[in-house]
Amino acid sequence: MAGERLTVNLCGIKLRNPVLAASGTFGYGIEFEKIVDLNTLGGIVTKGLSREPMRGNPSPRLWHTAAGMINSVGLQNIGARAFIREKLPNLRRYSIPVFANVFGYSCDDYLEVIRALEDADGIAGYELNVSCPNTEKGGMFFSGDPILLSDLISRVRRAASRPLIVKLSPNVARIEVFATVAENAGADAISLVNTFVSLAIDIATRKPRLGGGFGGLSGPAIKPIALRMVYEAAQAVKIPVIGLGGIASGEDAAEFLIVGATAVQVGTASFIDPRAPQRIARELDQVLRRHHIKHVTDLVGSLQFPDMTVKRPVETNSAK
Repeated sequence: MAGERLTVNLCGIKLRNPVLAASGTFGYGIEFEKIVDLNTLGGIVTKGLSREPMRGNPSPRLWHTAAGMINSVGLQNIGARAFIREKLPNLRRYSIPVFANVFGYSCDDYLEVIRALEDADGIAGYELNVSCPNTEKGGMFFSGDPILLSDLISRVRRAASRPLIVKLSPNVARIEVFATVAENAGADAISLVNTFVSLAIDIATRKPRLGGGFGGLSGPAIKPIALRMVYEAAQAVKIPVIGLGGIASGEDAAEFLIVGATAVQVGTASFIDPRAPQRIARELDQVLRRHHIKHVTDLVGSLQFPDMTVKRPVETNSAK
């Protein structure tokens, strides 16, 4: 049966399938209950939750590209306490693991959100969005500084009793370094990739297309790079890796599992079709049947290079 083929264990949590709805693309989950059978998903990762409500960036916030989109939403959210009070009670009616995405601009911000969530029932685990500038350190990004990242994760780990997933940024030179730092600091899993910093320009006005200026590129355009980075991270750590970046089909999901992901998250595809995570899980089962694979975990980390000494592609100059 499909249910038996697709079950996975993530940080001690049993998922009915390895396909989760990604943070920032599926609201708080409950908004889609009339459109999507939430109980068919592997899990939901909520919108990022902050210490206080945030209004986000000025509009326009989205710009479609040739193979994806750029967003500059600015982490708009109702705040952790409002989420616990207004959204979580309804989510508890479903048998789906809910992972609360948490962000902040200082360690204290993260810790206050975690402490509030610790007292709430119905949360399976946390996903730390570390792609925020630490305002206490002059705007340095947690995601790009190994020392800041280690300190943040270590402090949150001591405060959190639930599984801790760290969502890493792709805007770094070597993802293995940050994956290893996250593991050593106490992360139970890592998720990657987050969006790539990008820019869209209006020729007529010679201004950015987005109200916030720079934005984050996501969608099919980033999938090949995301696959490479998930592979590199999975090779570097022993904790589970959750892959995301341009997943729009069951075949896409299977590719991320093959390079080493234990589970995947679907993001941008949900803007086009809110049922995308549900559909992709169904298509993934079809992939298993078509290739005579008994269980989805048989795919995980099964990538084979012709020469297994190849660990990272050699950078080349196409002009030579």
